[in-house]
Order: sequence, then C-alpha cells, then structure tokens
Amino acid sequence: MRRAKDAAQALCLIEQPEFAGGLGLVISGHHTPEVGGPAFVGELRSRMPNLPVLVIGTARETQADYAYPRVVFLPKPYTSETMLTLTGEMLAGRKSAVA
Repeated sequence: MRRAKDAAQALCLIEQPEFAGGLGLVISGHHTPEVGGPAFVGELRSRMPNLPVLVIGTARETQADYAYPRVVFLPKPYTSETMLTLTGEMLAGRKSAVA
C-alpha cells in the first residue's frame, strides 16, 4: 500500500511501470488537494482505464461525476464492514459499476 500526498504525486507514481504494474485499486476522496476528484479520476482513467477506483465523498456530492467503468462512489457515512466488502469486491473484479 502506498499513499500519495496529492493527485499530482499519484499520477506521477502510476507513470512508473514497476509501481503501476502492482497496482490493484486506487482509493481517492472527492475533494483532493489541487486537482478535484472528478478531474483526477478522469486523468487516471485516461492512463489506466481498467484500474478500479473507489471515490469517497458525502451523500450530497454527485455520483454522476464518476460515471466510468470500474469506478465506484461511496458516500459517507459508511461502516468499516461496507468499506472492506466493497474494496474486496473491487479487487476481485466483482464490483464494476458506480455504486
């Protein structure tokens, strides 16, 4: 597991083949420093279209911003059990639509 300090660092990391090759899931917030969540996910999709992405936001934020294959929007509040189940499903390839 690796944590990026912001979207720009995350995008730089996926440009490294040794890092990107082992990447199974990206978890992002709707509000990310400097680059908003929708812009980050759009850029990520252009570089790695099959990579599953989980975006965490609030119920008032829009899921429509994340209408990409293999991108799931999880509104707060959620339980730790929900998060564990969802990430497990995404890593296994069973969750492929916006939640």
